[in-house]
Amino acid sequence: MARFGTAQFAFPEFTGSTRRLVLWNVGAFFVLLVLNLVRPEMFQWLVNHTALRPDLVTAGRLWLPLTYSFVHLSMIGTLFELLSLWFLGGFLESLHGGRWFDGLYAVSVLGAAITAIVIYAIGQVAGYPPPMVVITGCLGGIFGLITAIGLLHGEVQFQLFFVIGIKAKYLAIIYALIALAGTFGEQRIYAFAQLGGGLAALVYVRYAPRRGFGFVFSEGWYGLRNRYYRWKRRRAASKFQVYMKKQGRTVRFDGQGRLIDEDEDHDDRKRWN
Repeated sequence: MARFGTAQFAFPEFTGSTRRLVLWNVGAFFVLLVLNLVRPEMFQWLVNHTALRPDLVTAGRLWLPLTYSFVHLSMIGTLFELLSLWFLGGFLESLHGGRWFDGLYAVSVLGAAITAIVIYAIGQVAGYPPPMVVITGCLGGIFGLITAIGLLHGEVQFQLFFVIGIKAKYLAIIYALIALAGTFGEQRIYAFAQLGGGLAALVYVRYAPRRGFGFVFSEGWYGLRNRYYRWKRRRAASKFQVYMKKQGRTVRFDGQGRLIDEDEDHDDRKRWN
């Protein structure tokens, strides 16, 4: 658990985007668990088509950077990851909102995957292919959440192992050093992936819009759609003007393609003159 100054802080409320994300991961875990018990061959096929292997991504399985974070193979590891996701995600969502949190988590997960793919590709080109590992779980996303808390709320104090008090910024640094040390081991791609998740979170915190990229994209989409509808309205108005001119009548439209009522316009001029 963590502390705000001297006030104790327990697990946050289980709501919003955090709850949805945790439940999705729980559902994916039990699907794999049941398949492993009743249809081991189907279980293996699904893992092969959802877990992240950099060589398979470069071979064309472009969906793996999006699906690997929902693949959980260890019950203890999954429990740790989802409790961390609940605690850290709920804390950030309560302060910054669901849209911002969704963007942070997605960017962290993708950043971890892209880093693993890039490191693998560099090793292949340099002639020193790194040991192949299959990346599963959401530790890259969780490291992104830790990084965000360390940057934005570094003075928040956590109780490490429920005994040692440590500020969030120092916890993030320690976690990064552990991951950095892992880059010299056998699973260096996995360690680089976690660091990539943290780096992606850092970029997101520094440069993301206050309401998150989801809000910006939705606003941009609606703006584009509205411009398209205005263009259609102006086009229809132009055709209608041509048709009415052939009928010996003149009609006018404004810049938005809306009909200008001549009688009303005449009354307005009389009123102001």
